[in-house]
Amino acid sequence: MNRITVFILAVLCTLGVAAQNWSAAVEKAMGSKAFSSASAAVLLDSTGVSVTDNGSGSFTIHKVVRIQDNKGALAHRVLVYDYDPLTASARFDKVTVTSSNGDVREIDPSTACDYAAPARAIYWGARQIMIELGALQPGDIVDYTIAKKGFTYALLADVPADDDERFVPPMRGEFYDIVPFWVEYPTVEKIYSVSVPQDKPVQYEFYQGECRSSVRKAGGRNLFTFSVSMALPFKREPNMADLYDVAPKLMLSSTETWNEKSLWFHKVNEDYGSFEPTPEAQKKVDELLKGVKDDMQKISILTHWVADNMRYSGIPMGKGEGYTLHNTKMNFTDRCGVCKDKAAMLISMLRMAGFEAYPAMTMAGSRIETIPADHFNHCVTVVKLQDGTYMPLDPTWVPFKRELWSSAEQQQNYLPGIPESSDLCITPVSDPMNHYLKITAKTSLAVDGTLSGEFVVNAEGQSDGSVRSPFLQGYADRVYRALESQLKAVAPQATLLGYTCKDAKDYQKAPIELKIRFTIPAYATVGEGVIMCKPLVFSGLYGGVCSFLRVDTSIEERKYTFKDACSRYVELTETMQLPAGYKMLQPARERSVEGSVANASGSIAQEGNKLLAKQKISLGKRVYEASDWSEFRAAVNAYKEITNAMLVFEKK
Repeated sequence: MNRITVFILAVLCTLGVAAQNWSAAVEKAMGSKAFSSASAAVLLDSTGVSVTDNGSGSFTIHKVVRIQDNKGALAHRVLVYDYDPLTASARFDKVTVTSSNGDVREIDPSTACDYAAPARAIYWGARQIMIELGALQPGDIVDYTIAKKGFTYALLADVPADDDERFVPPMRGEFYDIVPFWVEYPTVEKIYSVSVPQDKPVQYEFYQGECRSSVRKAGGRNLFTFSVSMALPFKREPNMADLYDVAPKLMLSSTETWNEKSLWFHKVNEDYGSFEPTPEAQKKVDELLKGVKDDMQKISILTHWVADNMRYSGIPMGKGEGYTLHNTKMNFTDRCGVCKDKAAMLISMLRMAGFEAYPAMTMAGSRIETIPADHFNHCVTVVKLQDGTYMPLDPTWVPFKRELWSSAEQQQNYLPGIPESSDLCITPVSDPMNHYLKITAKTSLAVDGTLSGEFVVNAEGQSDGSVRSPFLQGYADRVYRALESQLKAVAPQATLLGYTCKDAKDYQKAPIELKIRFTIPAYATVGEGVIMCKPLVFSGLYGGVCSFLRVDTSIEERKYTFKDACSRYVELTETMQLPAGYKMLQPARERSVEGSVANASGSIAQEGNKLLAKQKISLGKRVYEASDWSEFRAAVNAYKEITNAMLVFEKK
């Protein structure tokens, strides 16, 4: 039995973990290519939790890592752990480094640093603990334990006067945890165990994989244990959905249903008085809605006012940093906050306008499961319509956008906090035509290769937001440069001759229509009696809108869900006047792909002395299943096949 096996068996015994068959397991792992070729191998990754009646947890995090090369040594010479002091405390309890010759070097936990974590936009006091191990060598074994107290995931939590009370979950007595079971390094054994009082029922589910699990009863408590052996790093795919949506994970909760959470979330904000009106805010509502009769127009006006007039910046503002949203007086006075502050301000203004409105929690970026563990990172608004249904609104994601709910969040779960309670909801797919980009060009190609003319850009929805942004953000003198940059992305020598855009700043009035006049010297490559170029609209104009072109379509098959930025419809059309006597050498081409979630069609042909180029693509979702890949890939490749074509014209 080698030294590594002896070491890990000793560690497992201290944890009370059965050591049977571990000798063979560790030796097998260390002898496998997957483990031996990695820069580090995790021998043990264990988290043990003891839950009290009030829902607070005491966590023991134990990790044992074998360093296998210099890269692994560099990656582990400093250990870092993140925590939120509003909801938890964390400290290094024990840290040792065992060298290949058996020498043990103990690192004094008191040398650890506790400091403000790097932050951007939200400065709520998140912290990190860090301890330096010094130089490591291949063969060293790093063994460390972290003690943590509190609860594991909460964006929003008040800071009570009693220090121990800050470790109690906002929904007092309820316990939940979200445990990623994917690994960064090959891992011999990953274990999660939780001990809870027997009168606290816990439901759980292991997603996107398999694990060993057990439940034991002892001393009036239930001990749940979940483990995975010989885990390898998760192989990501380009544009793959969030790891929480595709990789192994465990979710546990003592809350029975999402309806319970919905009712609690509603009550905690109503009791706090988050949405109480103020005279100043009421005056603004009355001013904004003067003479407006239509309910949807009122909702739109108020949503966009909050979206456009409250800056996004998160700093500690005292009471109300939790699931209790800041009140109307603070939000209207400061005009600054994060998503929950924008949502709260909109709810208050909607109520002052006579609507029923409430907060909702959501997870931007990944799915929320049926197990009611708090997988939330974002707060939005719901408003009750005349037919009794609730409509989601998001003032955080729609500044200067024509939408009320950003379609960059379509197919996203949310939980309304409403008086009658709610189960999880999901935002619908947005039709591609809600986000069209249409570019229509009339151009003229000269014998010397100069291309000149004009093109018109029409856009709606998310595409409108991208095209219109230069008119709404920054100084007016930057508009010209921003528009010219679209041409210069095609050809650095391009010159913008002029543009027109009616009502560019009034984004709520109508979808944008932008007309641009230009000239591009030496656009085409010219030879004796030969000109080579491609249509301007196929050269990448407003390519930033076409996020689908950044999806790697060289992959033939996918195993996992994948994402694009938004559902989208793109239509490109160009009529190019050719020099007299020039004919396209290639035959006319046409390409078409039809599918249920993605389709494309395009053509290039010469008629007389004019080149006619057309291309369309429609992509029907933001989040796609792996089974959608063949359709999506075929449509995007067909689009690329037409738009990437370089054409040769010869004088006859």
